[in-house]
Amino acid sequence: MDENSALIAQLLMEDEIEMRNRNGNGNANGSVSVKDQNDGGWKTVTYSKRNKKQQTSKVSNSSESSSSDHQRSNGVGGEKADVFRSIEKQSEDRRRRIEEERRKREEEESGERDGSKRHSDEDDGESEDGGHGGDGGGAGEEVKKVKKPKVKKPKVTVAEAAAKIDAGDLGAFLVDITASYETQQDILLMRFADYYGRAFSSVSSAQFPWLKIFKESPVSKLIDIPLAHISQDVYKASVDWLGRRSFEALGSFVLWSLDSIFADLASHQGVAKGSKKVVQRSPSKSLVAIFVVLAMTLRRKPDVLINLLPVISENPKYQGQDKLPVTGWMIAQASQGDLVVGLYTWIRVLFPMLSGKSSSNPQSRDLILQLVERILSSPKARTILLNGAVKKGERLVPPSALELLMRLTFPVPSARVKATERFEAVYPTLKEVALAGSSGSKAMKQVPQQILNIAVKATGEGSSELSREASDIFIWCLTQNPNSYKQWDMFYLDNLEASVTVLRRLSNEWKDHSVKHSSLDPVRETLKSFRQKNEKALAEEENAGDYASLKEADKYCKAILGRLSRGHGCIRSLFIVSAALAAGAVIISQKEYWDLQKLSAMLNLPHS
Repeated sequence: MDENSALIAQLLMEDEIEMRNRNGNGNANGSVSVKDQNDGGWKTVTYSKRNKKQQTSKVSNSSESSSSDHQRSNGVGGEKADVFRSIEKQSEDRRRRIEEERRKREEEESGERDGSKRHSDEDDGESEDGGHGGDGGGAGEEVKKVKKPKVKKPKVTVAEAAAKIDAGDLGAFLVDITASYETQQDILLMRFADYYGRAFSSVSSAQFPWLKIFKESPVSKLIDIPLAHISQDVYKASVDWLGRRSFEALGSFVLWSLDSIFADLASHQGVAKGSKKVVQRSPSKSLVAIFVVLAMTLRRKPDVLINLLPVISENPKYQGQDKLPVTGWMIAQASQGDLVVGLYTWIRVLFPMLSGKSSSNPQSRDLILQLVERILSSPKARTILLNGAVKKGERLVPPSALELLMRLTFPVPSARVKATERFEAVYPTLKEVALAGSSGSKAMKQVPQQILNIAVKATGEGSSELSREASDIFIWCLTQNPNSYKQWDMFYLDNLEASVTVLRRLSNEWKDHSVKHSSLDPVRETLKSFRQKNEKALAEEENAGDYASLKEADKYCKAILGRLSRGHGCIRSLFIVSAALAAGAVIISQKEYWDLQKLSAMLNLPHS
C-alpha cells in the first residue's frame, strides 16, 4: 500500500506541474543538456516527464509482476488496477479540457482580428479595444461597437428646389459662361444644364417618379411638367439665352438630353429578355434638370425637332412603344412654341403608329389622339395651320397621311371603335389643312394629282361612307387641276367601279360641280374618250363581267355631255340675242337723232 500511495502522489504532482506550465508562461518542463563544444553546436533535449513516466511504468510493472500472487491472495489486485485507471482517466480528462480551452481561446482571438478588419471601413475610423483578462490568459469580453446613426436627408420636392433658383444669379452665371466659352457652344449648353443640375440635385427619384407621371398623366397636365414649377423670370432669362444659340448646337444638346432620359428609362426596365445580367442604375445628372432644359429648348426653338426627325425616325434607340410617352411629351413642348411644328412632327412620328401594331393598343391610341386634340383646340389653331399648310417645302398633312386619316375616320361598320368618334371630330380640320393652298399655284400643281391616286383606291372600296368621302376628294382634284382629267383617262378602265361612282355624282350634282371648273373643255374631251373606251370594251367578250358597269358609266357620260351641249347652245343663243339687242339700240338712237334735227329746224333753234 505504501508503494501505491507513493505512485499516486507522484502522478498527482506531475499533473499539477503540467497544469501550471500550460496556464502560465513557464517552460515545458524540459531540460537541455550540452554535451561538449566539439559537438558542432548540436544539443540533446531531454524531457523529465517522459522519463518519469517510463520509470513509473517500469516500477509499476515490476511491482505488479513480483507481488501478483500475494495481492491476489490478499484480494487487493483488482482494486490496485482500478485505482490506477481512474487516476489516469482523470489526468487525461484534465489535459483534454486544458487543450480545448486553449484552442477556443485562440479561435476567439483570431475571429476578433478578422472581424475588426471587415468592419474597419464601416466604423468610420472608430477603434475597438479588446483584450483577454486574467493572469492565466483567459477569454476576454468583447467591446461593443458603437455605430454612428445614419443622417436622413430632408425630402425636397421639385417645387421647393425650383423656388430657390434666383433669376439674378442665373443671369450672372449665363453672362459669365458666355464670356468664357463664347465660341464653344456645346460647352456653353452643358454648363447651362449643370446649373439646373445643381439646383435640382437634392430632388430624389422618389420625389420625381417621371416614368409613372408620364404614363398616368393626361397630355393637358403632362405638357407643363416640370416647367410649371419654374418662375417666369427664370424661364424668360433661360429661353432668351437659348434663343441666341445655333440650331446645330441645340440639336446636339437635344439628342444628349434625350439619350440621358432613355438611359434612365432602360435602367427602370431592368433585365432585358434573354439576358441574365441585371442592368445597374448608374448615377446621372438630375432627371428633373434634363427635362427642364429640354422643354425650354423645344419651346424656344421648336424647329430643332424638325431637323432631328431623320435621326429620330431612323435610329432604333429612339423608337419603340416604351418611348412613346417621352416622344409625345417632346412634341407637346414643341407645339407650345409653334403649332405648325407640333402638327408637322405629330403627323410624321406618332400618326403612322396607328397603322401598325400600336393601333390595337388603346393607351397608345389615346395618347396620340390627346396630343392632336390639344394642338387643334389651341386658340386660332385653324387659321395658323391653314397659313402654314406648307412647311419647308412639304405639305403639313401629306397625301399618305390623308389616306390613313380617311380609313381611320370611315371604317367599315364592324371595325368601328370608341376612338372612331374622336377621329371624326378632328378629321374636318386635318382634311382642310391637307387640301389647303391657292388653286393653280406652283405649290398646288402636283398636290391634286398625288391625292387623286389615293382617292381612286378608296372610292372603289366597299365601305359606303369611305367611298363617298373619297369621291368628294376625287372631284376636288378634278376642279383644282385640268391635268387631273388626263390622269383619270389613263386609269379609267383599271378602276372602273371608282369611275362609275364619280360619274354618277357628277351627273346627279352637275349644277354644284360645274361652277367650280375653270374650264369645261377638259371635261368634254375626257368624257368623249370614256365613251370610245366603253364602246370598245363592250365589243370585246373578255370584258363581259364588266358589262353592267360599262353600260352604267356610258349612261352617265351621255348625260353629262348632253348638259354640256345644252349649256354651250344656250351660251351661243344668248350671244346672238345680245348682239341683236345691241344693233337695235344703235338704230333707235340714230332715228331719235334725225327727229331732233327736224324739230330744231322748225323752231329755228340754234344748232348745238
